[in-house]
Amino acid sequence: MLYFLLGGFLYAFTVPVLHRFLGKYIFIPQVLLPLLLLLYYNTFLPGVLAGNTYSITHDWVPSLGVQLHFYIDGLALLFCFLITVFGALIMFYAAHYLHDHPKLGRFYLYLTLFMMAMLGVVTAGNLISLFIFWELTSISSYLLIGFGHEKEESRNAALQALLVTGLGGLALMAGFILLGAASGTYSIPDLINRSSLIVSDSLYLPLLLFILLGAFTKSAQFPFHFWLPNAMSAPTPVSAYLHSATMVKAGVYLLARLAPVLGGTDVWQYSLTITGTVTALLGAYLALQHSDLKAILAYTTISALGLLVSFIGIGTEEAIKAMVVFLLAHALYKGALFMVAGNLDHATGTRDYHHLQGLLKPMLFTAVAALLASLSMAGVLPFFGFIAKELLYEASSASSWLLLLFSFFTGVIFVAVAFITGYRIFWRNRNAPSQLLHPDSKALAFPPLLLGLISIAFGFMPGLLVSPLLNLSASAVLGHPSDFTLSLWHGFTPILGLSILTLLAGFIVYRYLESFGQLTSNFSVLYTYGPNKLYFLTIKGLQTGARYVTATIQNGYLRLYIASIIMSQVVLLVFAIWYNSPPLLLYEKLYLLQEVQLHEWLLVLLVFPVLVTVLKTRSRLTAIAVLGIMGYTVALVYILFGAPDIAATQLLIETLTVLIFVLVLHKLPAFRYLTHARQRITFVVISLLFGATMTYIVLLVKQFPLTSELKKYYGDNAYLLGKGKNIVNVILVDFRALDTLGEITVLAVAAIGIYALLKLRLEKGD
Repeated sequence: MLYFLLGGFLYAFTVPVLHRFLGKYIFIPQVLLPLLLLLYYNTFLPGVLAGNTYSITHDWVPSLGVQLHFYIDGLALLFCFLITVFGALIMFYAAHYLHDHPKLGRFYLYLTLFMMAMLGVVTAGNLISLFIFWELTSISSYLLIGFGHEKEESRNAALQALLVTGLGGLALMAGFILLGAASGTYSIPDLINRSSLIVSDSLYLPLLLFILLGAFTKSAQFPFHFWLPNAMSAPTPVSAYLHSATMVKAGVYLLARLAPVLGGTDVWQYSLTITGTVTALLGAYLALQHSDLKAILAYTTISALGLLVSFIGIGTEEAIKAMVVFLLAHALYKGALFMVAGNLDHATGTRDYHHLQGLLKPMLFTAVAALLASLSMAGVLPFFGFIAKELLYEASSASSWLLLLFSFFTGVIFVAVAFITGYRIFWRNRNAPSQLLHPDSKALAFPPLLLGLISIAFGFMPGLLVSPLLNLSASAVLGHPSDFTLSLWHGFTPILGLSILTLLAGFIVYRYLESFGQLTSNFSVLYTYGPNKLYFLTIKGLQTGARYVTATIQNGYLRLYIASIIMSQVVLLVFAIWYNSPPLLLYEKLYLLQEVQLHEWLLVLLVFPVLVTVLKTRSRLTAIAVLGIMGYTVALVYILFGAPDIAATQLLIETLTVLIFVLVLHKLPAFRYLTHARQRITFVVISLLFGATMTYIVLLVKQFPLTSELKKYYGDNAYLLGKGKNIVNVILVDFRALDTLGEITVLAVAAIGIYALLKLRLEKGD
């Protein structure tokens, strides 16, 4: 499995090159990739249906116990099928939707990276690898949402999605670390077996809150729901793939996967149920406040995600059964409707349903696809959405009448939206039909039409086509075997009556939609200053604060920056010494001064004229030259005390430093800042404080040397393991190679920056 994922990631970076050679036929390998992955994951299906699970482990960092662990069960396989099937359809759809886009190869690169990252998330059997793939989905979705980066709207939406989900990812990382500390393992199968230990641990509450924060941000739960509608500025293939079937359901997947580990407590149940219910109601309400089809679909997606989260929180067998069925039904009809919205935008140039009507004949295939998907969304017999809606009502009624009422409200809104997407745009023709800018494309209509037909097929034969896999998915969430079989018809029951009432109420809301909109607009103040507004105020405040801090600190004088760094270091060191270090009895060491020889006193006395010259001179060149004398004096000290290699290094560095400074500083303006005696005295005092502090620390270390096993280890093994007689070189190159590599990287980055500055040619006035 590792090789398939790595192969997919590596292939992604070849796509732009392939696009140059294949042109419009690039969609062929792009469609074949998810189909190949679908066939691969299908090989696990017989074993999973037989009740087996697959665990594949590859050592990654054995010393830290970190492994690349992949885990396949019914829940993982369900998401793998969703990701690959939708991936193939979206790859095909994107080729025709963006057929003349010059950066189609780059788009496919981002889309492929996202698809592989999502597959990594749902098959990860280790929290560490899951988190890495989780963050890869955030990065790749940022690139996809901001694909039209020429528009400010796209850039802002991409940044918002990245910040919200990225901050949630940081919280998720903290939660995973605490979960590993509480359980002693990062393996998901092992975590399931240690659920009672984790729930009773004192870390349970903080780790749960962190993990919920990560899941809620990714799945657009209140109050983090605002990023999803703004992300609709992305191209339609992105919306259809990320924001209906895959990315936004990553948080749902995480909650479902960890339900056997963290579930069963009041905190879990109330957190998920309340948050999910509020999100479902808010999303449904806001959906009717917009006329842009993608915005409407985005808010109904938020509502559906809220329902999924709330039913995971309930946690009963009926609720989990309804959750997995609704998850599949929603992906089928919502993915199709997003593509229908893209087809309308492509053909007419608008997504505002107020300006769309009478498009049945000119857009027949898209109209049929919209009708099928809308009927499934409304929960009309015999579509798969009907089965999902009935199961939601059954689970709600078994839980509480209040939850049933909320589910009914969202169902009514879904029906009203279905009338808009499936009937009003195509069938209503009060005036002249909307004019097409481009003819309807059968290729663009094929993917949503296929999803609509799949909804019918799953509705007619749910027990044969999807019941076994959904049953195993529910079992994975519940943590114990579950046995149910889906069927289309259950007779004339109260739930059927409620389904019919939902259709009638939804039609009434649609019929009086304008009046309903005017009524609800009176409450617009409730969300005008909501989380979205708070986000922008926060960003604006951070930018204002950053400008103020920068203007205060970054005043253009390097000497002040250095002085600030030195004083900060002095304060921290003095604080640490004051509270934690043993006393340094200097008066007991005064007798050592008698051992200082004459030539050593001469070296010390040589420092004073150097200092006086540096303080008095107004020439940078003179100051640098005189400081060079100080460096050579230090080199002499090294020679006298038996460190010739360090002395040679000091002499070389000092010479190069003087030369470089002389070459650079003579081009700078005159030295004008320290014009007052008070300023000079300030810097002298800072220098004396720093020198005194460092001297005290050196004497402290000399009197109380640190005991470290590393010193002996390096000394014993430098030649045996590193094959080098210079212990310093062996430490830098062999024992601490990563540190050295980091330093080299920093120097390389600095060199690139210097080279860029040298190549920069500014015009006058820039």
